[in-house]
Amino acid sequence: MTEIPLEILVGDLLRQHGLRLAVAESCTGGLIGHRLTNIPGSSTYYMGSVTAYAYEAKVRLLGVTWETLEKHGAVSRATVLEMARGVRRALAADIGLAVSGIAGPGGGTPEKPVGLTWVGLSTPLIQIAQDYIWKGDRLQNKADSAEAALQLLVDHLQGRLGEAE
Repeated sequence: MTEIPLEILVGDLLRQHGLRLAVAESCTGGLIGHRLTNIPGSSTYYMGSVTAYAYEAKVRLLGVTWETLEKHGAVSRATVLEMARGVRRALAADIGLAVSGIAGPGGGTPEKPVGLTWVGLSTPLIQIAQDYIWKGDRLQNKADSAEAALQLLVDHLQGRLGEAE
């Protein structure tokens, strides 16, 4: 049995629930949007995405606060939740999905190593964030981050996540 690609499953679930999705991407650089738009008919549930790499873009386009970025950094639970809320509001979606990480090979610190990625999900009722540490090269870390974001969305849509912030 072949496994259904997550972007197809996401589309099916969003259609079933009548929900619209918006995505805020940093370290994945548009890879999630690329995967979602590979599916014919995705415009019925996918509103679009904002690829906000620099701090300034996160602030201007997604409403992330300078205070959050200065206190927690771009790769943090607080930042991905603000990104997810911001893109959801900006694109009038039901669900906002966000990802920010350190793809590598440089940029890591002892506290935030290369491969650290945060994925956040926001709806009007819940906020969920999860962190991962990937061990691949830059391209593999980006691919793993996109896959994890889509999996988090599937888990939410299938009711497999607790409703906690």
